[in-house]
Amino acid sequence: MPEQPLYLKQLELGPMQNFVYLVGDPATREAAIVDPGWDIPRVLQTVEADGYRLTHAIITHSHFDHVLGLKELLNAVDVPVSIHKTEAGALPVAPTSVRPVAHGEVIHVGAVPITMIHTPGHTPGSQCLLVNQRLITGDTLFIRACGRCDLPGGDPRALYESLTGTLKKLDDQTVVYPGHNYAEVPTSTIAEEKRANPFLNIPTLEQFLSLVGARA
Repeated sequence: MPEQPLYLKQLELGPMQNFVYLVGDPATREAAIVDPGWDIPRVLQTVEADGYRLTHAIITHSHFDHVLGLKELLNAVDVPVSIHKTEAGALPVAPTSVRPVAHGEVIHVGAVPITMIHTPGHTPGSQCLLVNQRLITGDTLFIRACGRCDLPGGDPRALYESLTGTLKKLDDQTVVYPGHNYAEVPTSTIAEEKRANPFLNIPTLEQFLSLVGARA
């Protein structure tokens, strides 16, 4: 069965090397913005130049560098903002704009399904987005690294389970799109991360806790 056509754009924006993503349906020209942290005018210009219209905003987690542009975005376009229900109250916008979602829930952008995968650890409500064998990982999984778990709300035990019990079990060909441009390349695959990412190759929780500097 041929792969469903997909619009996917990765934009590096802001002083913290954030990736903002646009995901859409080439048939309906509808798109979602993922993690609108920076430079909303440039994002909107990109959407318009590519001939799309925004219908959704999806948040991987509520840290400021992933949501800083949310108010400006909603002043420009009226779209629902989806975030894991654990962090639904943490966004800097009116609650009426927020759509809490749960693990396994699917958001359709046009006919393109985006599946929410709850991956707590970096924050309680961190989630990854799976669409057409592409995984937008926020700050849970980076290329050759993983997200911090020493910030408020971080949980190294939960992060270990998210990495080894959830993400590592995805299809090897799944392409990884991280939340920051912290590596020499902007994307990877689950297979490549299983081969070269030390945080996906730690056999025990105790060893993981030691590596990230947490107490057993």
